[in-house]
Amino acid sequence: MIVVQQINRVSLFTKLLQRTLLHTNRFFSNCTMVRYLDQDEAINIDVELFNEYRYSVDQLMELAGLSCATAIAKCYPLSNIGNKSILVCCGPGNNGGDGLVCARHLKLFGYQPVVFYPVRTDNKLYHNLTQQCCNMAVPFLQMLPEQSTVECSFALIVDALFGFSFKPPVREAFVDCVALMKNVAVPVASIDIPSGWHVEKGEPEEGGIRPELLISLTAPKKCALHFQGKYHYLGGRFVPPALEQKYQLNLPKYPGTECCVLISNDK
Repeated sequence: MIVVQQINRVSLFTKLLQRTLLHTNRFFSNCTMVRYLDQDEAINIDVELFNEYRYSVDQLMELAGLSCATAIAKCYPLSNIGNKSILVCCGPGNNGGDGLVCARHLKLFGYQPVVFYPVRTDNKLYHNLTQQCCNMAVPFLQMLPEQSTVECSFALIVDALFGFSFKPPVREAFVDCVALMKNVAVPVASIDIPSGWHVEKGEPEEGGIRPELLISLTAPKKCALHFQGKYHYLGGRFVPPALEQKYQLNLPKYPGTECCVLISNDK
């Protein structure tokens, strides 16, 4: 009997060890080999995508926003959210455009996104993205909700304020929004860069947003090396192989037809 118990323990230990090694191998294959970009590299890659590879802004934004919505759906299934909404905080630039696209796709996935978009632009693309959300009955808030309201009514905040072109300090129009995401007891999903973070150095000295989910786009930025949340996904499956090779991005392999891929998690 004692021998059988020992064999069972050894078998259980072996299975746990195999599972741990599998997770470790996946983590290192998807994390350590991937190149993390500085700000100039990220800008240069974007410029090449537009100029050399003839992508349009709205093309990349649509693919990026869909990637973000898909990653969110993987980490926060509808069955876990119940009747709560998702607050999508959008800035005036491309990161905000990604957020608007993400909100639309979340609506198509069956979620209840609500958009806070405090500083808008006259650019026709953003007008169209806003109208598309409105036509799908996605509400837009005129004022940022109180923290207590967010904690009661929302299951997640999507941080789509600032992208990789951000340079401190945070503009006054967004200070309260960043403070809310920093202090609220609701998980935050940041698109590409946690808003307020230095693109390369990470979280500011005075503290900043600590997202539970980070969705890097195109390739992770150097600030992602400081990310300590639960899930790190890569989205934006549009990088041409020649461009990936030129910058030695070593992007992880996207499974099947997926538009996002898990780089790491702490589960």
